[in-house]
Amino acid sequence: MVMTSHSAATAANPVLRVAPASPAAAAAYFGASLAFHADVSDVAAALAADGDPGFVVLDSRSTASWDQGHIPGAVHLPTALIPEQAAALLDPAVPVVTYCWGPGCDGATRAALALAQLGFQVKEMLGGFEYWVREGFAYETWEGGARRAADPLTVPVDAADCGC
Repeated sequence: MVMTSHSAATAANPVLRVAPASPAAAAAYFGASLAFHADVSDVAAALAADGDPGFVVLDSRSTASWDQGHIPGAVHLPTALIPEQAAALLDPAVPVVTYCWGPGCDGATRAALALAQLGFQVKEMLGGFEYWVREGFAYETWEGGARRAADPLTVPVDAADCGC
């Protein structure tokens, strides 16, 4: 077999060593991903808009973590307590958006799984509480409200949104 310069470069290229999915497969995958995930800025925008956002935010972390900081208006329900308490705290007709510490933590994924197994519609908030704070959104602690300046590595500091 004769390799062209394009195929030789592709074989050596770690990005293209495995070929990209077909456009149809990519559309199915990324469409499904959006059905399972929401990002911090979209959640914040929906919560800041007038009226009911159409979902409830659920913090799946421990009480100590909740006290350290959480999204205003979130429901606190640690993952381990979801099976016994979700029905009393959540309306099964209202979608739930779960979050935990951040991208290095899969607690929100475990909480979303537990809720889905109980019949709830659920999405996971990508970035978790870490990115909520890093993007400059207000949060609450056991001492009261707080807000940090936006991290320019996570959000444009002089624009209303990132444009994506």
